[in-house]
Amino acid sequence: MPRENDSEAKRAKGGEYTAANIQVLEGLEPVRKRPGMYIGGVSSAGLHHLVWEILDNSIDEAMNGHAKDITVTLHKDGSSLTVSDDGRGIPVDKHPTHKKSALEIIFTTLHAGGKFEGENYKTSGGLHGVGASVVNALSTKLIATVKRDGAEWQMEFRRGLAQGGLKKVGAARGSGTTVFFQPDPSIFPRTEFEASIIRERLEVASFLHRGVKIRFVDEPHRKDEVFKAEQGIVDYLKKIIESRGHKPIHDAPFTLVKENGAKVEVTFQWTESTDEHVRSYVNGIPTGSGGTHEMGLRSAIGKAVRNYVETHELAPRGVTLTAEDIREGFVSVLSVYLAEPQFQGQTKDRLNNPEIQAYVDSAVRPALEQWLNSNRSVAEQIVARIVLAARAREASRAASAAISRKTATSGRLTLPGKLSDCSSNLREKTELFIVEGDSAGGSAKQGRDREHQAVLPLRGKVLNTESVVLAKVLENKELADLVVALGCGIGKDFDISRLRYARVILLADADSDGHHITTLLLTFFYRHLHELVKQGKVYVGVPPLYRIDVAKETFWAVDEDDKARILKKLGKDETKVDITRFKGLGEMMPKVLWETTLSPKSRRLLRVEIADALQTDKIINQLMGKDPSERFQFIMEHAEDAVDIDV
Repeated sequence: MPRENDSEAKRAKGGEYTAANIQVLEGLEPVRKRPGMYIGGVSSAGLHHLVWEILDNSIDEAMNGHAKDITVTLHKDGSSLTVSDDGRGIPVDKHPTHKKSALEIIFTTLHAGGKFEGENYKTSGGLHGVGASVVNALSTKLIATVKRDGAEWQMEFRRGLAQGGLKKVGAARGSGTTVFFQPDPSIFPRTEFEASIIRERLEVASFLHRGVKIRFVDEPHRKDEVFKAEQGIVDYLKKIIESRGHKPIHDAPFTLVKENGAKVEVTFQWTESTDEHVRSYVNGIPTGSGGTHEMGLRSAIGKAVRNYVETHELAPRGVTLTAEDIREGFVSVLSVYLAEPQFQGQTKDRLNNPEIQAYVDSAVRPALEQWLNSNRSVAEQIVARIVLAARAREASRAASAAISRKTATSGRLTLPGKLSDCSSNLREKTELFIVEGDSAGGSAKQGRDREHQAVLPLRGKVLNTESVVLAKVLENKELADLVVALGCGIGKDFDISRLRYARVILLADADSDGHHITTLLLTFFYRHLHELVKQGKVYVGVPPLYRIDVAKETFWAVDEDDKARILKKLGKDETKVDITRFKGLGEMMPKVLWETTLSPKSRRLLRVEIADALQTDKIINQLMGKDPSERFQFIMEHAEDAVDIDV
């Protein structure tokens, strides 16, 4: 008769599901069978994850005050690596239960380590107890060398299996652990490490662990670098911002270190970037997918900024500040340390601890509020930047899909017929004059430098674009022509590299009507082509209001004060000189317009700059917004400044 187990095997072969189908993988076989479960895969990311697992053990020693120097050596073959630290050294004495050395257990047994309780490690990047054993299982060769208690010990492994017992090499000074390993080519399609990836990780580790010296010996490229950040994550933030090429809008970053059970280190700045960038870490491990610590930071930022805006009555009219507006241009480094972090998966890419969200929120929010209130000028710069983001978002949201058909780059293949363009192809030497009316346009066209100066006359007063959505703006023919002439597009199609002129000059009459037209155009540029203003591309021409003739000399005065100053300097009164008041640019002879207003040698130009963005936003909204009470209040507050009103 066949034996029972033989029958079971036959039934299993026949497709029946019985106990004979159940495999029991012992030791480290599960790791070799399914490496993706432990390192995320066998691609380049999985290969380098082996380095991070060994490195994290050395970092843990430094993080808990037991090590100051870590060295990572990429050997000449490019496929083997050594990590060394001056920590306490892995214990080598025998385990009381398993009767093997602690070192052998750590490298051959899953879920074995000294980080499950809080006695040896207050915080740690590796709490699952599988890192060292997983690296061992996936390496053709691993050699662990330990210095402690006056002696040096060594043990060798092959594909996770010990090659003999723990050996005492000899006497040694100091303490520490050195791990050499070579990934198994039967597991990994490619076993060559990328030096640049390792270098970046080591540099980041030095930022996160201030004062720890980390050395990288890159033998294939004959490089030897030492990383040590005296200011920690503050240095890291500066490097990130510089590498992204975006200028901060305030000088000193906000920085906070708070420890009450868990530890939070955070630093951030707002920049001119249009996106948000947060790099977060838990016990020195990068959490690329974020988690509850990032959620707590974002919540704190939103609450603190909103409270500041409400307390100081800085909320803009006609627009609501969203969380995305507040965090636009926000760049931060967030590092938290927990006794028992809960990661999503062995690769530790996302933090799941629910309690850390409230912890980070309660730590950052009051500190940020205090910082904003103590740095009012910085706070107002930040709020102004947020308001600008909100207005840009509102304009983009309100624009319909049809807007793209009305932009400067689509549906309009020719320049406006009333544009008198310049002939030069060198953009850096060209300028566009936007003038009021056909009469002024005619004089400007005749008096200009045709090679470098273009003229675009506008008919009457353009649309007041304050609180007007982009779709409505582009329905206005005068403004649509202007956008086409500029060539840089508008809204989502804006691209300053396509701007056709180096300077855009607003040139209106020197009277109240001219000032009004200039204000309308400035509102349009500020709200819808803000980047041109920000980069100093927009100017206001200053034409004369008066011509003063004394004998054979002629003087030009831009306003009443300028006229009085000239007469005082000449020692003349108005009865002894010939004074002509211009009704507008259109009545100037082309030659006169050139001499006084167009010629780069003699003209006066004012570059439009934003000294205080928050105040600028508020004034434009007051003067040009839909609420007449705001204008009335502004006029009454500045009534004393209006000595002579041109009506």
